[in-house]
Amino acid sequence: MTDLVLGLDTFGDVPEESGRPVSHAAAIRQVVDEAVLADELGVDVIALGEHHRPEYSISAPETVLAAIAAKTSRIKLASGVTVLSSDDPVRVFQRFATVDALSGGRAQTILGRGSFTESFPLFGYDMSDYDVLFEEKLDLFVRLLDEKPVTWSGTTRAALEDADVFPKTESGRLDTWVGVGGSPQSVVRTARHGLPLMLAIIGGSPARFLPYIDLYRRASEQFGTLAHPVGMHSPGFVADTDEEAKELFYAPYKVMRDRIGALRGWPPLRREEFDTEVEGGSMYIGAPETVARKIADAVRTLGVGRFDMIYSAGAQPRSARMRAVELFGAKVAPMVRDILAG
Repeated sequence: MTDLVLGLDTFGDVPEESGRPVSHAAAIRQVVDEAVLADELGVDVIALGEHHRPEYSISAPETVLAAIAAKTSRIKLASGVTVLSSDDPVRVFQRFATVDALSGGRAQTILGRGSFTESFPLFGYDMSDYDVLFEEKLDLFVRLLDEKPVTWSGTTRAALEDADVFPKTESGRLDTWVGVGGSPQSVVRTARHGLPLMLAIIGGSPARFLPYIDLYRRASEQFGTLAHPVGMHSPGFVADTDEEAKELFYAPYKVMRDRIGALRGWPPLRREEFDTEVEGGSMYIGAPETVARKIADAVRTLGVGRFDMIYSAGAQPRSARMRAVELFGAKVAPMVRDILAG
């Protein structure tokens, strides 16, 4: 599978320097530096997730992607995800079409409902409208992708009458995916719109997502739409040894996981759970060969065409983050392709 797409994801987690968290501004500049390194090493995609919490620095992925566009030449510039439900589809299209222009056609938006809810009250949306907000706004966004005047009406924004939206892309269509965390309805909706599917697989065996991939393909056939190669993204971290990777990752990850878990009613993370997830679940943590073999196994099991690794989780040291990006691009990605070609 030499055409496999391999990428890196981050939410702009605030890293540490000299044992203390850096500023949000420094964290954003760190992400730009990491993306530039990933571009130099041949990584296919850098995806930036939208969040509105103190642990994360990126609330406007497309603005950071525009900065990365000016410093890179080949890497695909994606969101991971854009929370479309609490944004305006027209503005999202315009912002990403602008990034597409600045980058010479490298922009990609991955749209989702979001696994965090902070953006809804922040921008004045009611959580009781969670489903209809995404349904309607995705419908409008798909119409905008044709880059022709749009007439549309719904309950979640003002109607449009023969509205033309600018800028247009040079290719004529903005690269657009839908991110799904495990809802069959969302998988079917993605197939109905004929869009590529990105699965967020953040825990448990990857094999449990096989039914979702099968559903996507069957639904695409029934709707008469194209079933694109499916992508997946999962957390991971690369260091020079397995033990170093786990130790660098675990403590900051536990702090973040327990803070968020307290809001969602989860018990504190135990080291045994973490080790189990690393060994047999959906955490790709270790030395380059360890991570490469596990990624290759997941790609084979699910038959996906893309794997993105969420390489930051909590306040890892800045130097360790850069090393993880370096090892992923220089060693992990080539190893994965070699394994799959064997």
